[in-house]
Amino acid sequence: MSVATRKQKSADDGHAHFDRELDDLPPDLRWRGWMGRIEAVLFASAKPVSRDDLARVVGQGASVEMLIDDIQAELTGRPYELTQVAGGWMLQTKTQFADAIEAAADLGEHSLAFTEMEMGVLCAVAYHQSIDRAGLADIFGKEVSRDLLARLRYKDLIASGPRSPRPSAPHTFVTTETFLATFDLQSLRDLPELELPKP
Repeated sequence: MSVATRKQKSADDGHAHFDRELDDLPPDLRWRGWMGRIEAVLFASAKPVSRDDLARVVGQGASVEMLIDDIQAELTGRPYELTQVAGGWMLQTKTQFADAIEAAADLGEHSLAFTEMEMGVLCAVAYHQSIDRAGLADIFGKEVSRDLLARLRYKDLIASGPRSPRPSAPHTFVTTETFLATFDLQSLRDLPELELPKP
């Protein structure tokens, strides 16, 4: 048996011990077990989890949507909620507790506080993606610093897009799934409509 085959067999054996169906439990406890699994997966993930990924931890006949509905009902009155963002699901603190969280903890490098210019650039990328630095300069009337763009990249809010058709084909910028999750958007179609100044 080759090393690759042994590794594959080992991986398969590892999954064989995971009981998705929970057939040994009565129906009500089985349902509670599936709810607990979904909540645990969401709690452990810093990014939205897709429906397909959640379906891997529950029985084949289980409705992920119904399980999520039951979890959401149980979270009523809690300071966090289960929300659908960026094509998946995640646990998020409710907005009315933002001040308390900010007052209690210094979020340090994980802080998503923005300067006015950072927010402006982020909005420009969101509405005009994919856009390069020259395109951003056209919008703001001045060059956007590489440091500012690097900060937005570090926060995983923007990423490299396709090469621009401009001469020398510079990199363009696009928003990320983290951007969608941060601003509670399911997709870019959920961005508010831009109010353009009247001529």
